[in-house]
Amino acid sequence: MSENLITADLVAVGLDADGKTAVIETLAQKLAAAGRVTDAAAYVADVQAREAQTSTGMPGNIGLPHAKSAAVTVPSLAVATVPGGVDFGGPDGPATLVFLIAAPAEGANEHLQILAKLARKLVNPAFTGSIRDAADADAVAAIVTEAVS
Repeated sequence: MSENLITADLVAVGLDADGKTAVIETLAQKLAAAGRVTDAAAYVADVQAREAQTSTGMPGNIGLPHAKSAAVTVPSLAVATVPGGVDFGGPDGPATLVFLIAAPAEGANEHLQILAKLARKLVNPAFTGSIRDAADADAVAAIVTEAVS
Protein backbone atom coordinates (compact mmCIF):
# COMPACT_ATOMS: atom_id res chain seq x y z
CA MET A 1 0.00 0.00 0.00
CA SER A 2 1.73 3.16 -1.16
CA GLU A 3 -0.72 5.67 0.25
CA ASN A 4 -0.49 6.28 3.99
CA LEU A 5 -3.34 4.81 5.97
CA ILE A 6 -3.47 7.92 8.13
CA THR A 7 -2.27 11.49 7.67
CA ALA A 8 -2.51 14.49 9.96
CA ASP A 9 -5.58 15.79 8.10
CA LEU A 10 -7.46 12.65 9.23
CA VAL A 11 -6.91 13.39 12.94
CA ALA A 12 -9.08 15.39 15.33
CA VAL A 13 -7.28 16.21 18.59
CA GLY A 14 -9.32 17.28 21.60
CA LEU A 15 -12.67 16.83 19.89
CA ASP A 16 -15.67 18.04 21.88
CA ALA A 17 -18.48 15.73 20.78
CA ASP A 18 -21.88 14.97 22.28
CA GLY A 19 -22.01 11.35 21.13
CA LYS A 20 -20.54 8.70 18.90
CA THR A 21 -22.50 9.88 15.85
CA ALA A 22 -20.89 13.32 16.12
CA VAL A 23 -17.42 11.76 16.29
CA ILE A 24 -18.13 9.45 13.32
CA GLU A 25 -19.53 12.38 11.29
CA THR A 26 -16.53 14.61 12.09
CA LEU A 27 -14.05 11.92 11.07
CA ALA A 28 -16.08 11.01 7.96
CA GLN A 29 -15.96 14.66 6.87
CA LYS A 30 -12.17 14.58 7.25
CA LEU A 31 -12.03 11.44 5.10
CA ALA A 32 -14.23 13.11 2.48
CA ALA A 33 -12.18 16.32 2.51
CA ALA A 34 -9.05 14.23 1.91
CA GLY A 35 -10.68 12.53 -1.10
CA ARG A 36 -10.72 9.11 0.58
CA VAL A 37 -14.52 8.97 0.82
CA THR A 38 -16.77 10.12 -2.03
CA ASP A 39 -19.94 10.60 0.04
CA ALA A 40 -19.55 11.27 3.77
CA ALA A 41 -23.26 10.78 4.51
CA ALA A 42 -23.37 7.39 2.77
CA TYR A 43 -20.24 6.30 4.62
CA VAL A 44 -21.65 7.46 7.98
CA ALA A 45 -24.82 5.45 7.24
CA ASP A 46 -22.71 2.35 6.57
CA VAL A 47 -20.76 2.84 9.82
CA GLN A 48 -23.99 3.35 11.77
CA ALA A 49 -25.45 0.16 10.27
CA ARG A 50 -22.33 -1.68 11.45
CA GLU A 51 -22.59 -0.05 14.90
CA ALA A 52 -26.20 -1.24 15.15
CA GLN A 53 -25.04 -4.88 14.78
CA THR A 54 -22.68 -4.86 17.74
CA SER A 55 -20.82 -2.41 19.95
CA THR A 56 -17.36 -1.35 18.79
CA GLY A 57 -16.22 -0.17 22.22
CA MET A 58 -13.00 -1.83 23.37
CA PRO A 59 -11.25 -2.09 26.72
CA GLY A 60 -9.08 0.95 27.45
CA ASN A 61 -11.77 3.54 26.66
CA ILE A 62 -11.41 2.99 22.92
CA GLY A 63 -14.01 3.19 20.15
CA LEU A 64 -13.29 1.29 16.94
CA PRO A 65 -16.11 2.08 14.51
CA HIS A 66 -15.56 0.66 11.03
CA ALA A 67 -17.31 -0.24 7.81
CA LYS A 68 -16.78 -1.45 4.30
CA SER A 69 -18.49 1.06 2.05
CA ALA A 70 -18.90 1.84 -1.63
CA ALA A 71 -18.15 5.46 -0.68
CA VAL A 72 -14.58 4.59 0.39
CA THR A 73 -11.93 4.95 -2.33
CA VAL A 74 -8.82 3.91 -0.36
CA PRO A 75 -8.36 2.05 2.95
CA SER A 76 -8.01 4.74 5.60
CA LEU A 77 -7.87 5.34 9.30
CA ALA A 78 -9.15 8.51 10.97
CA VAL A 79 -8.49 9.16 14.66
CA ALA A 80 -10.04 11.40 17.29
CA THR A 81 -9.04 12.09 20.85
CA VAL A 82 -12.20 12.92 22.78
CA PRO A 83 -11.27 14.12 26.28
CA GLY A 84 -14.91 14.18 27.42
CA GLY A 85 -15.50 10.66 26.12
CA VAL A 86 -18.37 9.26 24.03
CA ASP A 87 -20.22 5.99 24.51
CA PHE A 88 -19.25 3.22 22.09
CA GLY A 89 -20.49 0.53 24.48
CA GLY A 90 -17.02 -0.27 25.78
CA PRO A 91 -16.63 -2.41 28.90
CA ASP A 92 -14.89 0.32 30.90
CA GLY A 93 -16.95 3.34 29.92
CA PRO A 94 -16.85 6.13 27.36
CA ALA A 95 -14.22 6.13 24.62
CA THR A 96 -11.65 8.90 24.76
CA LEU A 97 -9.82 7.50 21.73
CA VAL A 98 -11.74 6.73 18.54
CA PHE A 99 -10.26 5.00 15.49
CA LEU A 100 -12.55 5.09 12.44
CA ILE A 101 -11.57 2.45 9.89
CA ALA A 102 -12.75 3.04 6.32
CA ALA A 103 -12.49 0.18 3.84
CA PRO A 104 -13.64 -0.03 0.22
CA ALA A 105 -16.67 -2.26 -0.36
CA GLU A 106 -14.87 -4.18 -3.09
CA GLY A 107 -11.62 -6.07 -2.78
CA ALA A 108 -9.74 -7.74 0.03
CA ASN A 109 -10.61 -7.33 3.67
CA GLU A 110 -7.93 -4.69 4.25
CA HIS A 111 -9.89 -3.35 7.18
CA LEU A 112 -9.51 -6.70 8.96
CA GLN A 113 -5.73 -6.50 8.56
CA ILE A 114 -5.82 -2.91 9.83
CA LEU A 115 -8.03 -3.95 12.76
CA ALA A 116 -5.72 -6.82 13.65
CA LYS A 117 -2.56 -4.65 13.64
CA LEU A 118 -4.32 -1.91 15.55
CA ALA A 119 -5.88 -4.27 18.09
CA ARG A 120 -2.47 -5.69 18.97
CA LYS A 121 -1.24 -2.17 19.73
CA LEU A 122 -4.38 -0.98 21.52
CA VAL A 123 -3.84 -3.39 24.44
CA ASN A 124 -0.62 -1.50 25.22
CA PRO A 125 -1.35 1.42 27.60
CA ALA A 126 1.90 3.13 26.60
CA PHE A 127 0.74 3.21 22.96
CA THR A 128 -2.75 4.54 23.72
CA GLY A 129 -1.32 6.96 26.27
CA SER A 130 1.11 8.36 23.72
CA ILE A 131 -1.80 9.08 21.38
CA ARG A 132 -3.91 10.67 24.12
CA ASP A 133 -0.91 12.81 25.14
CA ALA A 134 0.12 13.76 21.59
CA ALA A 135 0.46 17.50 21.14
CA ASP A 136 -1.13 17.68 17.69
CA ALA A 137 -2.50 15.83 14.68
CA ASP A 138 0.95 15.39 13.14
CA ALA A 139 2.16 13.57 16.25
CA VAL A 140 -0.92 11.32 16.36
CA ALA A 141 -0.55 10.42 12.67
CA ALA A 142 3.14 9.60 13.15
CA ILE A 143 2.50 7.37 16.18
CA VAL A 144 -0.33 5.46 14.49
CA THR A 145 1.50 5.13 11.15
CA GLU A 146 4.48 3.56 12.91
CA ALA A 147 2.16 1.14 14.72
CA VAL A 148 0.19 -0.15 11.73
CA SER A 149 2.80 -0.06 8.98
